Amino acid sequence: MPNGWKPKPGDRVIRHPRQEEIGPVRLTVSPRSVPSRALASPLILMYAFAGLIAAGTLLLLAPFAHHGGGSTPFMEALFTATSAVTVTGLVIQDTATYWTRYGQVIILALMFIGGLGFMTFATFLLVIIGQRVTLTQRLLMRESLGVDQLGGLVRLTARIVMLAAIIQLAGFVILFIRFSFTYTPAEAVWQAVFHAVSGFNNAGFVVLPASESLSAVQGDVAVISMIAILAVLGGIGYWVIIDVVRSRRFSALTLNSKLVLILSGFLILAGALVFFAAEYDNPDTLGVMSVGQKAGLSLFESISGRTAGFSTVSFGDTEQHTNFFFTALMFIGGASASVAGGIKVNTLAVVLVAVLATIRGRQRATAFGREVPPQQVQRAMSVGAVATVLVFVMALLLTFSEADFPFIDILFESVSAFGTVGLSTGLTPDLSGWGHLILVLTMFAGRVGPLTVVLALAQAADRDVYRYARERVTIG
Repeated sequence: MPNGWKPKPGDRVIRHPRQEEIGPVRLTVSPRSVPSRALASPLILMYAFAGLIAAGTLLLLAPFAHHGGGSTPFMEALFTATSAVTVTGLVIQDTATYWTRYGQVIILALMFIGGLGFMTFATFLLVIIGQRVTLTQRLLMRESLGVDQLGGLVRLTARIVMLAAIIQLAGFVILFIRFSFTYTPAEAVWQAVFHAVSGFNNAGFVVLPASESLSAVQGDVAVISMIAILAVLGGIGYWVIIDVVRSRRFSALTLNSKLVLILSGFLILAGALVFFAAEYDNPDTLGVMSVGQKAGLSLFESISGRTAGFSTVSFGDTEQHTNFFFTALMFIGGASASVAGGIKVNTLAVVLVAVLATIRGRQRATAFGREVPPQQVQRAMSVGAVATVLVFVMALLLTFSEADFPFIDILFESVSAFGTVGLSTGLTPDLSGWGHLILVLTMFAGRVGPLTVVLALAQAADRDVYRYARERVTIG
């Protein structure tokens, strides 16, 4: 480069880190070659989910999507589409009786795409049609899947789609065998397909006739067990499943998989014990059942209540302390890179590891002989703080618009929407239009919000070139 060169207005100059050794080396980037931040940023995930919700809303607005004359009311279509895309399961109208088979098929497709993840689904489609996957899409895929590698993501995406399809196919076969004893072959196929997809994607939608969620099959061990297994597999994340299949030994698992499996098991056990103890004598829930059935349904409610939203009893009849504890479970949610919502088990695990390290007087957060990078601890704290503020704001808004309802029910519904769980005390259908809109925003934010925050932090993880002087702040 000739001596005396000066940058032109609008040029971006990048200085080589070893310039003092190798001489003046500069790279000029034309403003026209800089990609759009809006398209290259994690906000593209928000645009994608919003577009999918808009498409689902338009399809559900069709007169033949629901029973009865006229088109579907806009808020009901928007709410249902949002609930399906975010795999939440909160509903204004009963899915089995209000929507026609056409409408139920739309809900099924939205659940499948929303649960699989838009970036995963879109990348898989690009591979199918032979299109090239760009570097920006690979970066978004890497952060969405929670992996460190950049190469081989297309192959990993194909494995994830195949794994999801195989698990849901296995669930379909088992459910079909069971439903074939109750329904006609055609209806058994539909019931098995819908609930296999809804179960694995932790969506909580049910199309069983004359049934409030899964109350009609609460004594059916085969159906309850299969949906519980599907919910667990969908809630622990694709990467954890792949890691377990590949490693086959706990000691060989990655730190991420170890933390997810241990904390998930603990939360399932804790939820089952609390539900069993709190509802043991409640005549409206477990009171009239045998001890074995009480234990089985308590385990199911703990599994489903944290991520999936299926229920065999009405949470409008459960004890107040039960609902309060399950509010905490829903806020935590499932694992990262899974179909579940919430702040994620991984986030809670990192926070707990950091807190334990602080209590022990250690400067570094460690677990199983591995150190958690400080940047990830900061991200976990940020996600937890943002989620707490979001739930607080949405619950506060609902108290203004729905002042006639008990606050514990409002908080329960808000966290259920944010965690994309779908459990309900029966409050959702009775909310006003403003209340439904607030829940729509909460479901949307719960599905893409924490993920977007993590991706934004990951892209902005540049090393600081300078530091400020330190000053202590009083804590505690």
